[in-house]
Amino acid sequence: MAKRSAPEVNAGSMADIAFLLLIFFLVTTTIPKDSGITRKLPPIEENDEDVIIKEKNIFTVLLNGKDQLLVEDQLMEIKDLRKAAVKFLDNGGDGTCTYCKGAKDPKSSDNPDKAIISLKNDRQTSYAAYITVQNELVAAYNQLRNRRALELGPKKGFSDMDFLAMEKAYDDPKFIGNKEKLKEVIEQIKIEIPQKLSEVE
Repeated sequence: MAKRSAPEVNAGSMADIAFLLLIFFLVTTTIPKDSGITRKLPPIEENDEDVIIKEKNIFTVLLNGKDQLLVEDQLMEIKDLRKAAVKFLDNGGDGTCTYCKGAKDPKSSDNPDKAIISLKNDRQTSYAAYITVQNELVAAYNQLRNRRALELGPKKGFSDMDFLAMEKAYDDPKFIGNKEKLKEVIEQIKIEIPQKLSEVE
């Protein structure tokens, strides 16, 4: 009986198939975007002087590993945090803040420019609770900035625009209006109500 030779498999098109599969998976794969908290860090100052901050100008927020909130040494629900932060920031205790509508309690913050919110969280704090607390604190600043924008806006020609709408309009290339004047109003509000949110290690 004659020996038969085993038929060979043509592997010439294998490289083409592998290349096509590679292109297919590169095109169809979606890469998830990481979401985070946008923060603009302050510029580095070459100042060696120690800054003296009065204790009454610091609003302390502690978040423990069980996601419990301790604000100014008192237990608080997250839903009440924004109101408490607005009350602290808008106090106007030293009387120099003409746009503050707070209680003017001398034991609380002097004015929004001097007020600092200090946030400290535990390593076991859940990410969801941390983000929720951050959102509430930023919302407190935005609430005061929106109110101030509605006070200043009509005087500068930007009626019915809160702070967030002003920022959106400034970033919009299709905005019809005086962008320089709008930028001045936005900067004035940021100076009057600066977002001083400190995270303690």
